[in-house]
Amino acid sequence: MTPIVSARGLTKRYGRTLAVDHIDLDIPPGRIVGLVGPNGAGKTSALKAILGLATYDGELSVLGKNPSRQRAALMEDVCFIADVAVLPRWIRVWQLLDITEGIHPRFSRERCLEYLALTKVTLDHKVKQLSKGMVAQLHLAVVMAIDARLLVLDEPTLGLDILYRKQFYTSLLNDYFDEERTILITTHQVEEIEHILTDLIFIRDGRIALQATMEEVENRYCELMVRPDRADEARALGPLYERELFGRHIFLYDNVSRERLAGLGELHTPSVADLFVATMKGGAS
Repeated sequence: MTPIVSARGLTKRYGRTLAVDHIDLDIPPGRIVGLVGPNGAGKTSALKAILGLATYDGELSVLGKNPSRQRAALMEDVCFIADVAVLPRWIRVWQLLDITEGIHPRFSRERCLEYLALTKVTLDHKVKQLSKGMVAQLHLAVVMAIDARLLVLDEPTLGLDILYRKQFYTSLLNDYFDEERTILITTHQVEEIEHILTDLIFIRDGRIALQATMEEVENRYCELMVRPDRADEARALGPLYERELFGRHIFLYDNVSRERLAGLGELHTPSVADLFVATMKGGAS
């Protein structure tokens, strides 16, 4: 199966700063991939390279194309949503649809109008008249009306309240995603996308700290909660990370059998957020 995104030694420098450090990456079709990392980790620089918005060193192929040389052709099959504030505030909705229809050959006005009919957004509204949640609905309606093979979301729900965030991802999953499409999401709100992800990538200091399917994550990592009198036994098994909660010690293990841990305390599958903290502070490969 040919990857949607394939990178070998992908590197991006800004002067003396190494933002992306020789990344190897393969993203197959039909996946929802979370790209997660702290501020300054290299997420945005990697996305810009994938979208053909920045130069880079190394090898990079997106939908079989070179992003830096074939960006116009690539954008026929790619959609991108950043913070919803990118839409011009002066534009009316009908004007936005006209522009999108003129520049994107795979945009369906009929489908976009069907999505907008489920919202309070009207064609005569100006963007500046809409709440941030309504702007997100408009942006999502436009994107879902484009028959793209790759959708890239960079903090798409930043600043939205929890109702709009949940609605955004529910619509994305139910009305847009299928086995022919691939979605790449960067966000700090990992707990909100955990349930829709098929794959997880952690990036730290410009390097891949973790790349795995969610099934692999579930099989590979385990959390153990123990009483203080069993903590030394748990530490002897080489946890990736340790934290304390309400007097109990919680250890996170990488590739330690659950049978070996079961006699010490309670076992749980770690959340993506807990795994992220452990990976950033403890380390993983």
